[in-house]
Amino acid sequence: MQLFVNDLTVMDFSYLCPERGMVGESWIVDVVLTGDLNDESMIQDFGKVKKNLKRLIDDYVDHKLLVPADHATLAIVHDTDSEMVDVRFTGNDGRVIQLYCPAEAYAFIYGETVTMESVGRYLREVIATHLPENVDNLALNLRTEHITTPFYHYTHGLKKHDGNCQRIAHGHRSKIDILIDGAHSEAREQYWANRWQDIYIASTEDEITPQQRRAQGNVPTDQPYRSFAYVASQGYFEILLPASCCEVITTDSTVECLTQFIFNEEKQTHQSHHVKVLAYEGVGKGAMMCD
Repeated sequence: MQLFVNDLTVMDFSYLCPERGMVGESWIVDVVLTGDLNDESMIQDFGKVKKNLKRLIDDYVDHKLLVPADHATLAIVHDTDSEMVDVRFTGNDGRVIQLYCPAEAYAFIYGETVTMESVGRYLREVIATHLPENVDNLALNLRTEHITTPFYHYTHGLKKHDGNCQRIAHGHRSKIDILIDGAHSEAREQYWANRWQDIYIASTEDEITPQQRRAQGNVPTDQPYRSFAYVASQGYFEILLPASCCEVITTDSTVECLTQFIFNEEKQTHQSHHVKVLAYEGVGKGAMMCD
C-alpha cells in the first residue's frame, strides 16, 4: 500500500554551482510512503506526515546554502570553538564565493554538484531514520513550479528576521509580473529576469571592507569583489562574492522592499502610465504595488 502527499512543502534555498555561481531555488516536494497498515488502518496519519516530514525538510535543507561536498575546489574550515564554518568555493570560471557563518546555515550534499537527485538522496537518508516501523520505503519527487513567463533566481539574507530567513545565503526561484496600463509587459518582465538571474541582493549598510572580513584567505584580485556581513540572532554571517553577481540596494531585501525597488524603477521608465508590480518570493507568495 502507498500513501502520497503532493505539494508537501516548498524548499527555498540557494546552492553553489560550478557553472552559475550561487543560485537561489524553490523546489516543491511530493512524497510517497510505502508500507503496511498500522493499528489505525493507516500507513500514517496525513497530519503527522505533513507535520513531521515538513519539519525535517525545514531543518535540513530549507533556508540553507547547499554545498557540493565533493567538488574539487571546495575548502571547508570548521571552528570548533565558535561553531562557525568557513566555506570557500571556486567556480569553473575561477570566480570565488566565500562564506563565514554558523554551521546551521549550510547543508553539505554528497557529490560534485547539487542536483535534485543528490538532494533527494540526502533527504531520504535523513528522513529514513524518523519513519515508523510499518513504513518500508520513502520516495521523494522534487520539482520546480511550472512558469511560462520570465522569472529569476536570487539569493539574500534578512538580518532582522527572527527565523531562518536571517541566514545570509538562502534564495528563491521567482516569477515577476509587470503591468503597464493594465497589460502585461513581457519585455519589462524579461528585463528583470535577465538582471536578477543568479543574483545576490544585498543592503548597502551591510557592506564591509576587506580588512573587516573574518573569513580566512585573501580577497581575489582577478576582478572586483564585494563583502557583506551582519550579526543576527543566530550569530555572525559574512559573504564574499564577485561584484558582478551583486545588486546592492539601500533597503533591506524583503520581498516588500524588492517590490518597491522594482516599482520605483518602472515608474521612472513609465512616468505617464499606470504601473503595477507583483514580485514573487518563491512559489505562490510575494508582494504587489501599484499607483
